[in-house]
Amino acid sequence: MQQHERANFGSKLGAILAAAGSAVGLGNIWRFPFEAGNHGGAAFILIYLGCVFIFGLPIMIAEFVIGRRSKASTGKAYSVLAPGTSWKWVGYFGVLTGFLILGYYSVVAGWTLEYVFQAAIGGFSGKTPGDFVGMFNDFSKDPLRPLLWLFIFIALTHFVIVKGVKSGIEKSAKIMMPLLFVLIVLLAVCSVMLPGAWKGIEFLLKPDFSKVTSHVFLGAMGQAFFSLSLGMGCLSTYASYFSKDIRLGHTAMSVGLIDTCVSVLAGLVIFPAAFSVGIQPDAGPSLIFITLPNVFQQAFGDIPFLSYICAVAFYVLLALAALTSTISLHEVATAFLHEKFRFSRGKAARLISCSCLLIGIVASLSLGDWSEYRIASLTIFDALDFLTAKIMLPLGGMLAAIFVGWFLKRKIVRDEVTNNGLIKAPYYSAFMFILKYVAPIGISFIFINELGWLG
Repeated sequence: MQQHERANFGSKLGAILAAAGSAVGLGNIWRFPFEAGNHGGAAFILIYLGCVFIFGLPIMIAEFVIGRRSKASTGKAYSVLAPGTSWKWVGYFGVLTGFLILGYYSVVAGWTLEYVFQAAIGGFSGKTPGDFVGMFNDFSKDPLRPLLWLFIFIALTHFVIVKGVKSGIEKSAKIMMPLLFVLIVLLAVCSVMLPGAWKGIEFLLKPDFSKVTSHVFLGAMGQAFFSLSLGMGCLSTYASYFSKDIRLGHTAMSVGLIDTCVSVLAGLVIFPAAFSVGIQPDAGPSLIFITLPNVFQQAFGDIPFLSYICAVAFYVLLALAALTSTISLHEVATAFLHEKFRFSRGKAARLISCSCLLIGIVASLSLGDWSEYRIASLTIFDALDFLTAKIMLPLGGMLAAIFVGWFLKRKIVRDEVTNNGLIKAPYYSAFMFILKYVAPIGISFIFINELGWLG
């Protein structure tokens, strides 16, 4: 009965855009540029692309297989496919990962709304570089203003989730993803036309391998998993809404290409503009909240209206990207509660929204009034980011690869990737080889090297 009653996306395009919306987010526009800026630009990007195609896409297909075959949320999918085994804990682990990310991710998402507001009222006008530093520090450490925007962002996410799969998730993706892409292309064009922008383009295209260390590989792998939404239950849950005619390999490739294009375009927005005004690319997480307002102010200073439009458009873009991701993260936990405990969708969504708000409050305050409370010298916010992006996401992805590569029956996997034999999947043998050997060994090796066990 579950097979017939479960909601599906209404179209192939809707499925691709929803999955792409899950993947495209702050990881592309906030996290990717500062990771690339700190790790050699083009050198990091090359390693990142390798992680996407060697680990990312095969594991994405594996998560699609788990979701569509089980027709269940991530938290229940492993119990459906492997009843009576300990694999159910992998599903619960995925829900927990997505939930923790949603908690602290919503804090940064809220920051985007503050900067949309500041850009819209002309709050960047006439400020010096030092003013922007003070502006961000004062805001992020304020005990109340970030919490107001956090509440608003969670409320927006909640509104979409309670509308359901077709009317909420799919409809929002069809509107927001094309708008996001148009905005980022326009901003990239404006950025690369600035005087001195070529240095930023060269930074993205000319690798500096002197900055490549073992930490860069872990960072690139973590970024690939974070950016593609792997290991956090989003893609598996969304795949449970796929119809039988969706091509899993084609969808994974489409999502991977869209996600990578947005990341590179974000680099083309940020680095040429930064280099054009003499700002270094390794400004860290503050790049888009401290450096970019200054870049817009300086780069377009002779044309105030253009500076205003670019600033507003960029932070609207950032907010849209954040919203597409918080929707998918929220859906993972909401769908789990809805199926596991038979809560109504509205009740499940309210529980997740309220719980997420509590985590977000703690994470936000840890950057200000509660900054003395630390975990292994990290603030609670930074500890959540490290735990999820560097450990939980790769571990969850590795377990999904092992489950599909070693445990799930070969016929089930082949049926899913070939749509029950109706389409060809020439990549099948390579896909299975990567899931069985390359992904688990590669991810384990990077983990061990990061922990220093290889000397």
